Amino acid sequence: MDSVLKRVDIIGVPISAVNMEKCMEIIFGDFEKIRGKYICVSNVHTTVMAHDDPEYYKVQAESLMSVPDGKPLSVIGKMQFPDMERVTGPDLMRKIMSEKKYVRHFFYGNNKCNLEKMIKVLRQNYPDIIIVGYEPSVFRVMSKKEENDLAERINKTKPDIVWVALGAPRQELFCYRMKDHINGLMIGVGGAFNILAGIIPEAPVWMQKLSLEWLFRLIQEPRRLFKRYAISNSKFIWYLITKEKPRCFEKNEHI
Repeated sequence: MDSVLKRVDIIGVPISAVNMEKCMEIIFGDFEKIRGKYICVSNVHTTVMAHDDPEYYKVQAESLMSVPDGKPLSVIGKMQFPDMERVTGPDLMRKIMSEKKYVRHFFYGNNKCNLEKMIKVLRQNYPDIIIVGYEPSVFRVMSKKEENDLAERINKTKPDIVWVALGAPRQELFCYRMKDHINGLMIGVGGAFNILAGIIPEAPVWMQKLSLEWLFRLIQEPRRLFKRYAISNSKFIWYLITKEKPRCFEKNEHI
């Protein structure tokens, strides 16, 4: 479990120095010890958010792992840790579902229609998969009682992994609040549900290798993503150049 502590500083945000093999080793090396914890699947956008928001920084920093989903994160990380590679949400889901057939899965988030499409596809692609439950998001702020009731419903299914697709930063904040309340390992995977369901196409491998996955997604959803990418990508480059410290350190907050 020492590998959990190995992180690389990327614009001041601690990103786990892992690859898929190491990630799987950490998760399944002693699974019972990591129940109730959570994993963040991090990219340029979430890393910039963590830099700018002290509370979100804390969420990322206190995760079991904040794995490098975004190619730029793994490229920068490799300068310090040569074995560091991308660990994307969809790839992690596929890896676990294909190799760990005993794992009990619960899916939370997205909407009912898309969620049911994904469940159907997963059962076709992974006939032995154990799906113990699923529930769509309510797409609004939940009360403490509602969240506690949700945790109780999830725990009754005795899940091993709870896949959370609420989008960033909602899913990571949810996992942070539910830490040690939900008795499975929570993994925030954002749009991975729609990718596995076949609703949203996945970027070609050559674009992923060239760090152009953002461009592929922008072409698919220009209205929703243009402003996000324009701001996040610009800030990320600026923070890399200037080495500007995250807001939490500017305020002398000890995370």
